[in-house]
Amino acid sequence: MKLLAAFMASAAIAASSTFATTPTQPGLHTGVVLTESSPLASTAEIVRRTFSPLTAARIAAAHSLAGRPIDIAHETFTLYVPEHRLAQGYALLVFVPPTEVAKVPPGWTSVLDDKGVVFVSAERSGNDTKVESRRLPLAVIAAQQLMHDYDVDPSRVLVGGFSGGSRVALRIALAYPDVFRGALLNSDSDPIGTTAIPLPPPDLMRRFQDSSRLYYVTGALDPGARNMQAASETSLQSWCVSDFHDTTMWHTGHATADERTLSLALDILLDPAPAKREGLAECRARVEHEMASQIQHIEALMASGDRTSARQALTDLDTKFGGLAAAQILALQRKLP
Repeated sequence: MKLLAAFMASAAIAASSTFATTPTQPGLHTGVVLTESSPLASTAEIVRRTFSPLTAARIAAAHSLAGRPIDIAHETFTLYVPEHRLAQGYALLVFVPPTEVAKVPPGWTSVLDDKGVVFVSAERSGNDTKVESRRLPLAVIAAQQLMHDYDVDPSRVLVGGFSGGSRVALRIALAYPDVFRGALLNSDSDPIGTTAIPLPPPDLMRRFQDSSRLYYVTGALDPGARNMQAASETSLQSWCVSDFHDTTMWHTGHATADERTLSLALDILLDPAPAKREGLAECRARVEHEMASQIQHIEALMASGDRTSARQALTDLDTKFGGLAAAQILALQRKLP
């Protein structure tokens, strides 16, 4: 419940309605102010996309979901505009930092110039700040405004991060596949479909499976991050996500991608060719069967009068399938006062 309280404490700020004038000159710009919030960063939408159905219901019962958690006019961003705009237009990388200071990682500007990628990162969005009430809405708002201001191709919008920021980037990519086409996950990640990272509602999950592309970059001398990457990739496969790639940075520990690795990652992430998703229909059918079996088990427990076990089984369903089973979970909850 501490998580809910922390999230809701700052979730009723009204948004401004005019785009700021973002820099047009190439190069690095700090202290950039944006003023256009997005409906996708409203409190209600964040709750719908990022919390499990039972948790979202508890939030809605205890708090008003009106308003937005961020007053964007009081936030600042670091922005890098590449030297040249390619024929296909700009791409965009929204980067979640692990520290309170937002900066372009060393060596990245030459690659951003070469690939025509606008880079943006929010200040005061490090690991010590809340994901749902700060790090996530800042990333979504930045993406929406800069797509508008720089006429970015919507199919070339990425979210990324380093270390703890990488873990947040995965959560954002999962919850907002309609905004971000893919994610650059640099030196940390998590499994999806857990209490920490619930699955989103069915329409978003299908879009994530159908069109999202993920790229893991991890140092060979970073065993903790490598183990986390392995667990994350295994979970993707179990949830029918197949378009993910990875690169190991040899002789490297917990570090941001070097120029060569970043260039390779962006080439893959921005490649317009669709990935082959062999076995997707069969995988989805397996997940549907597992979900239906758990629902039938809960209904049988309820029919037998064992409400205590039914409630625990419902919690387990909520943890595992999250928003993917939102309609069924909420219908069962109404039958279990």
